[in-house]
Parts: sequence; structure tokens; C-alpha cells
Amino acid sequence: MHPDVRDLDERELIKRSAAGNLEAFSELVRRYEKKVFTVAYRFTGNYSDASDLAQEVFIRVYQALPRFRGEASFNTWLYRITANLCRDELRRQKRHKKTSLEEMTAENACPGLPDGNSLSPDEIVEQREFQEMVQACLNELPDEYRLVLVMREIQGLSYAEIAAALDIAQGTVKSRLSRARQAFRQKLFGRREHFKFLSRLLE
Repeated sequence: MHPDVRDLDERELIKRSAAGNLEAFSELVRRYEKKVFTVAYRFTGNYSDASDLAQEVFIRVYQALPRFRGEASFNTWLYRITANLCRDELRRQKRHKKTSLEEMTAENACPGLPDGNSLSPDEIVEQREFQEMVQACLNELPDEYRLVLVMREIQGLSYAEIAAALDIAQGTVKSRLSRARQAFRQKLFGRREHFKFLSRLLE
């Protein structure tokens, strides 16, 4: 990749990518791949499925870029494609797959975890327990609750961005998010006896 590609602004990268410039598109992928993977992972709860979904998202993005007109921001447009593919994936599954503890705690499986080198062995175990518990709770939420919760609480999107990505009103986002938080807290509270880390937090 030419050094100057990393210096291009998003609009120019999109323009070049739409014209078939693979170096520009690779830079777009580099900038957004972690965000896309995180949404896919938190939505599916499965590292392998999330990796496949993330790859499919960028295939769809590359194919659709020539038709991208910028009515919404690229970020919003990308989240819309990601959300639609996540929902399509779960529609194909008759039931949610169970995720093993080993897969849940594999290196880099959960973006955002602190570097293991900076934690004590006990803290690493507690982090793994906490991540497993969070994902288990997310897996039990209805799809639409899970989407808004991941987008707002994990990705930090605004109500307007979520509304645009999901093609719903901001009022719907707020009410759905409120119900999602309540449902998530209930599931979290119900598991407190099984996780030392969470039990201490709720004491």
C-alpha cells in the first residue's frame, strides 16, 4: 500500500474505491474492520460467524460503493449493511449456536479487552468470566434489542446514527434502547451468583 493512501480523507477513499482502486478500499477496510467485527461478534456471539459476517459486509460494501451517493454518512451506511447481514444470519439459523468458553476467550475474540500482559492471573479470569456473562445475556435478547444495545453502548453511536442505520425513528430507538437496557439488566442480575466478578460489582 502506498504511504499516501493512509493520508487520504474518507471521501477520497470512497471515490477511489468506487472506481475500483483496491488500495483505497483496503484502507477503508482497515479503518472500519474492527467496528464491523465488534458488532458482528456481539450480535452472533461466535468468533467464526462474526469473521465470516465481517468479510461478507465488506464484500457487499465494495459491490455497492458505486451506488453510494452520500445521502447518509459512510459510517451509517456501513452500519446499515452490517445490521442487515446480522439479522439475515440469525434468520437462517433455527436456533442460536452455543459458544464455547474457549472460543469466547480466544485471543482478540473480544475487542476492547485489556492486554492480558497488564492484568494479574486472577484479573484475567475475572475478565473472561465477565465477558462470557455479558455475551450470554446479549444472546438471550431479541435481535432488535441486541442491535440497539450494541450500537449505543459498545459502539457509542448517537440516536440519530442508530435511527439512520436501522431505518427507524429516533423515538423508536430511545424506547427500544430503554427496554433493551432493562431486559439486559434483568438477565445480568439473574446471573450474579455464578460470577464472582459481577457479584462484587452488585454488592
